[in-house]
Amino acid sequence: MTNLFSSIGNKVNNGLASIGKAQRFLLGVLRLKLSLKYLGWLNVEIYKLGVLSLPIILLAGLFIGMVVSLQGYNTLDKFGSTSELGQLLALSIFRELGPVITALLFAGRAGSSLTAELGLMQSTEQISSMQMMGIDPKLRILSPRFFASLIVMPLLTTLFCSVAVIGGYLVGCVWLGLDDGIFWSNMRYAVSFENDVLGGLLKSFIFGFFISWIALLQGFFTKPCASGIAYSTTKTVVYASLLVLLLDFVLTTLMIGGW
Repeated sequence: MTNLFSSIGNKVNNGLASIGKAQRFLLGVLRLKLSLKYLGWLNVEIYKLGVLSLPIILLAGLFIGMVVSLQGYNTLDKFGSTSELGQLLALSIFRELGPVITALLFAGRAGSSLTAELGLMQSTEQISSMQMMGIDPKLRILSPRFFASLIVMPLLTTLFCSVAVIGGYLVGCVWLGLDDGIFWSNMRYAVSFENDVLGGLLKSFIFGFFISWIALLQGFFTKPCASGIAYSTTKTVVYASLLVLLLDFVLTTLMIGGW
């Protein structure tokens, strides 16, 4: 019995220590230096995390919009309400599917890349070399990546939602023959910019915050070996994906409750 309580106590202590470590790490990353050199670093990371993620985001958005439109049409057709397809598509995309799927794709593509890149820097002792030269690696390496993630996530979500709506239009109006005017007018009057569009962008911003935090934390403290990098990269994708789904439930509950 004593060993059981001792084991539980050790796990609790280790968990609290890990939380404190993650918080101290975040405080070290949350430093924005207003200089041309820093803006140049930030610009490079925006390109790597945002522009290079565009193909998978746009393709996924197109296919998701087409699938939602097709499934929604078949469901609404049973109730004679196919004219409401635009409303169904827009609310599904802007409120939930856009922010969540963009975040999951970002975690799989950009999050894993961040972790692997930092893990490789650790294994080749590049970070240690920076510290020996008096260069703060959190300001030079981590901070631009973190703030770039915060910038690109809402932008990627906006593009995902836009392409998804176009994909839904192609299926609903071009293929299935719905009236264009009814499709767009129902969408226009059903979607609230403040609650639906801005709410989805707020979700994406929060998702980007936690995804980049997890990715940078796992990469910075990875074991400097091939198996360590692989393990940290896997943890990043799994932890970030699960946290996105959990945060989506919490944020949706708060927004529906009038927060």
